[in-house]
Amino acid sequence: MKLYYTPGACSLSPHIALREAGMTFELKAVNLKNGTLADGTRFRDINPKGYVPALQLDDGTLLTEGPAIVQYIADQVPDKQLAPAAGTMARYQLQEWLTFIGTELHKTFTPLFAGAGDEAKSTATAQLQRRLPLVEAALKAHPYLLGETYSVADAYLFVVLSWAGYVGFDLSPWPALGEFRARVAARPAVQEALRAEGLLQ
Repeated sequence: MKLYYTPGACSLSPHIALREAGMTFELKAVNLKNGTLADGTRFRDINPKGYVPALQLDDGTLLTEGPAIVQYIADQVPDKQLAPAAGTMARYQLQEWLTFIGTELHKTFTPLFAGAGDEAKSTATAQLQRRLPLVEAALKAHPYLLGETYSVADAYLFVVLSWAGYVGFDLSPWPALGEFRARVAARPAVQEALRAEGLLQ
């Protein structure tokens, strides 16, 4: 398999999942500024969407969108318990969290990165301040989003929360988020992924 990624981007979530799963894969870095791989290949020729992550399976199938990719990875190694079994209420709750992180947190960080105007940044900041207390409450009650068991949703949340430092968004009003970030950061697979992307010495 090949994971197309950009260091520190949302593709870090499936990267972590692959390492948690113990699967064999190859990393392919994508320069999103010019849309190419290191060898000059146009990324849109591989993934017409033009953004990461993208996971190319051994049979050539291309899977895109982080929440879909991480669930695929988890389902390949059910013994690792990276996602609840398909069809269970817990699995729908996992999908609920993945959707919430993707639509209410991930996308809300985008204007803070993209050089948007002050009004857009102010709106995004206010939206995050409304949404993060919901995550804080969940993580005050349990160490992970689904309770006592770490899942691919936790890896995704970890990645999105890590962007706060890059854009100057203060997470200190929500101490459970800081404790969660430290807890996930200490996982060996997370450390390996961060090192592989040049984000950790």
